[in-house]
This record gives sequence, structure tokens and C-alpha cells, in this order.
Amino acid sequence: MDEQMSVPLVGQNIIFRMGIDCYYNPMSSPSRAVLLTAKYLGVHMNLKLVNLQAGDHMKPEFLRMNPLHTIPTLDDDGFYLYESRAVIQYLANEYGTDEKLYPKNSKARFLVDQKLMFDQGTLYPAFVSAYLGKVFLGTQINPSDVAKLNQALKDTNSFLSETNYIAGNNLTIADFVVVTTLSTISACGHDVTSDYPAIKRYMDKLKTEILGFQELNQQGADMFGQFVVSALKK
Repeated sequence: MDEQMSVPLVGQNIIFRMGIDCYYNPMSSPSRAVLLTAKYLGVHMNLKLVNLQAGDHMKPEFLRMNPLHTIPTLDDDGFYLYESRAVIQYLANEYGTDEKLYPKNSKARFLVDQKLMFDQGTLYPAFVSAYLGKVFLGTQINPSDVAKLNQALKDTNSFLSETNYIAGNNLTIADFVVVTTLSTISACGHDVTSDYPAIKRYMDKLKTEILGFQELNQQGADMFGQFVVSALKK
């Protein structure tokens, strides 16, 4: 579930050398997961900020690349790709040299894919359902939706109680996705650490291990969090 919500335009001072075009917004968790992956892989991207508020994602030139008008969207020399987890898988497949990051062994790879799907189908949607209806549609927060988010966090904590990383005992592309989701949930005011010690250990570790964590992820998460917290108070 990638972003097509209306959020204020906010830029960051991120500069990569010219190469692959990446259409993104720093307040988008899926965008930030792609940025962390590219940084780790050493893939140089030309970052193109998409102003959702102004409707950049609905312009004909954008729709030709991505008819679903979501971000992030990748343009690798005319090869257009969207859905952030697919983008991350593509980058790791096409440009990765670390066999552990996205394993070639099918069983190990499917465990990584499993956690990518967990984020896409459970963790991230639970966060969206719990809070973003109130933010973007003005609907009331449903306690049952918040309970589902807490269950998803409990499941995440359980995974991390068994392994050092979300899909095993070494860093994989699934970690770039899950940690940006957790960072976003936390920045929006939902506690993801007090009742979940394994998540706290995990986040503390990845903040120091992942290249560019602060500038490529945390800054955008904090900006989105300020926007959401302000909206929730209305």
C-alpha cells in the first residue's frame, strides 16, 4: 500500500548522483524504505520530489509511468516500476552484491518475502486503518482498529524475539521496509517500544547499522508524525 494521500510538500537535502530516477516524497514510509535500500546498495538515484498536495502524481506524464499514481515510482532508463516492495526487490536483484541481503536460496528468500508481505498486508495497513482515516477523512478512531495495530506490533515483537532481524539473523531488504513502518508509527504518537522490548532492541540497533537512517528515514518520519499528530488533535 504505497502513498497516494495528500500531504504537504516537504523536501530534504538529499543528493545522489544522476542515474535512476526515483519519484518520492520523504513523508512517505514506502519512499523512505526505497531510499534506505538504494543507499545501502550504493545505487545512485536522481530524486524527484512529488508534490502530492499539488497533484503531481495525477499529471499525464506521471500516469504514463504509473497508472496507480502512487509513490515511490522508479524509472530505470525507461523501465517503470512501482509498489515499493517490488522496487526494493528489483534494486537488490539488479544491483545488489550482498547475497545475504536478498538471498538467492529459495527458502531463505521466501522468508524475506514473507516479512515483506507481512508489512504490506498486516503491519502497515493496520497503522493506516487505525489513524489515517481520522487524519485524511475526518472519521473517528475505532478502538478495534487500534487493537489490530497493537496485535500486529505484538506479532512483530514475537518475530524479533526469535531472530536478530525481521527475516533471520542478518540484515535483509525486509528490514528496510519494516523499520520505516515502525519509525512512522512511532513518530505518529503510537508507542512501539514500551510493551515490545524486542522491537525496541531492533530499532535501537538498526538506527546505528543502517546507512543514512537519520537523514533518509527518521527526518521524514518525524515530519509526517508532526503532521499526523497535529491533525489528530483537531
